Amino acid sequence: MTFLDIRFIDIIDIAVVAYLMYRLYKLIRGTIAQNIFFGLFAFIVLWLLIKSLNMELSATILDNIVNVGVIALIVVFQQEIRRFFLLLGTRYNIANRFSFEKIFSTPSTGVMNFYNKPIVRACQNLAKTKTGAIIVISKKSEMLDYVQTGELVNAVISSRLLENIFYKNSPLHDGAVIVAQNKIKAAGCILPVSQSFDLPKKLGLRHRAALGVTESTDSSAIVVSEETGKISFFHAGEINHGVTPEELEKLLEKETN
Repeated sequence: MTFLDIRFIDIIDIAVVAYLMYRLYKLIRGTIAQNIFFGLFAFIVLWLLIKSLNMELSATILDNIVNVGVIALIVVFQQEIRRFFLLLGTRYNIANRFSFEKIFSTPSTGVMNFYNKPIVRACQNLAKTKTGAIIVISKKSEMLDYVQTGELVNAVISSRLLENIFYKNSPLHDGAVIVAQNKIKAAGCILPVSQSFDLPKKLGLRHRAALGVTESTDSSAIVVSEETGKISFFHAGEINHGVTPEELEKLLEKETN
């Protein structure tokens, strides 16, 4: 037996663990959980070192902490775990790929593209008047958890309707509009606020809410700044700040189809 016997399956094992650690780091990067993660890593290194030195008393204490620590980790990393499984479910959704609905239905390519134009037109007009707005566009789910926090609209997507919703004297202008299944589902909706430190401090609560909803769902979000009139596009926790209407239309075509 050699000193270091590495099998092919061990290489696969290392690659899988490295990939999972990389995805986990990307999910928690820039958040409070990042510091907790590094603290946890330091604790594991210390625990392994103590066990290797046969320090029985310290090892027993740390073993007991580790035994109950799994529950504590689930509580601490609740949002990150949810985002991680959402990422897996969205990217590797076998049920949707092989569903009977897709097999027997005709392709509807370009349907969402048709509804992108009034959204872009509304954002362009809102930006000219520096009217604050936040529009969330769901790719697959109906986002019922967030729809229920606002007023049900269930209307055809229209640029004039969107502009009226975000008009400064409108009772719904402070919340978010949710677009799902090619309809304006609801307005005045409350969204989760991101805890990320990567977002510039000059950006307000609308931007932080847009980042938060795209971190926890498969949706995209558009924000029109009330201070500058600039348009920002959010997807998968990433921000494109200061996009033009033409760039916005291309981003929508890419992310909503």
